[in-house]
Amino acid sequence: MAKKPKLSHRQKRQVAANRQKRLYGKQQQSSADLSSLVTGRVIGRFGKQADVQDTQGIVVRCHIRRTIESVVCGDEVLFARTDVPDENIGGVIEIVQDRRTVLTRPDFYDGVKPIAANIDQIIVVSSVKPELSLNIIDRYLVACEDTGIKPLLVLNKVELLSDSEREEVLASLAIYQELGYSLLLCSCKSGEGIEALHERLCNTTSVFVGQSGVGKSSIINQVLPDADEMVGEISANSGLGKHTTTAAKLLPIPSGGELIDSPGVREFALWHLPQERITWGFIEFRDYLGGCKFRDCKHLNDPGCIIREAVDAGKISQQRFDNYHKIINAMADQRPGFANRLISNPDEP
Repeated sequence: MAKKPKLSHRQKRQVAANRQKRLYGKQQQSSADLSSLVTGRVIGRFGKQADVQDTQGIVVRCHIRRTIESVVCGDEVLFARTDVPDENIGGVIEIVQDRRTVLTRPDFYDGVKPIAANIDQIIVVSSVKPELSLNIIDRYLVACEDTGIKPLLVLNKVELLSDSEREEVLASLAIYQELGYSLLLCSCKSGEGIEALHERLCNTTSVFVGQSGVGKSSIINQVLPDADEMVGEISANSGLGKHTTTAAKLLPIPSGGELIDSPGVREFALWHLPQERITWGFIEFRDYLGGCKFRDCKHLNDPGCIIREAVDAGKISQQRFDNYHKIINAMADQRPGFANRLISNPDEP
């Protein structure tokens, strides 16, 4: 499929101006025109089309106006119904409402791209096997802090731990709880933690992230046992009559709440962020920022670094401090100049 042509800065400004005119009914569009638009939420996005669910629960497949810069799962939109549906297309998305939150990922060719909107929490899934990586957890937490979306840490496959191993794992994860992050221990095999996870998903819109092999699919099957059937029902409601694979979809959770499943949320590269933003993502550093002797302090062995002094005094975890520098050091290799290397090994720490 041909890529959507990129807009120039001037075109983007014009698009934004036109959006405001349509949204507030100024100059070119009257309030009567806006009153004919239907409120909906994007529950599936693929190519140049999207599935939109209106307030009555009816799913309409819509074209997307070229003047709209982006449409992603979770977006709240205004769309116009077509009088005569063409090839199962029942409407056109005219306006994307302002997003409360947006989850993004960097792209080597298109810059930072939104992949999901209006999310309440990110479920960061790790596993005790093959090996628990605190460095990977810290990378995800930096991304969560950057987007302002609340994280929930889930440690999966805990049935594989002996009593002594469980104590060691809990000790290593205690730092996150001390920092105020929530942690759940889960096992799809024994059922431990699944009910508590259901409660945390209730009345929220969530996404699951985590490396391959940590058991995301197994956990999702626990909270969405009829996911395939729901996708089929969405396709039927949109009038297609057959399942169409979507790049992203939003599905209701039986216990309440919604889950956004998108390939994009599995990629949490940080190379697009400035170093200052990475530093901000380590929340225990924030009380010390701006207090170092030198403004360009690298927070390593620089003289007068109060973050380093806090580590030495036991006020900041040595493990988290080391992971911070691993992330900073890895970013140089993960920037676009090293695209081939990163694509071949996206989980490289």
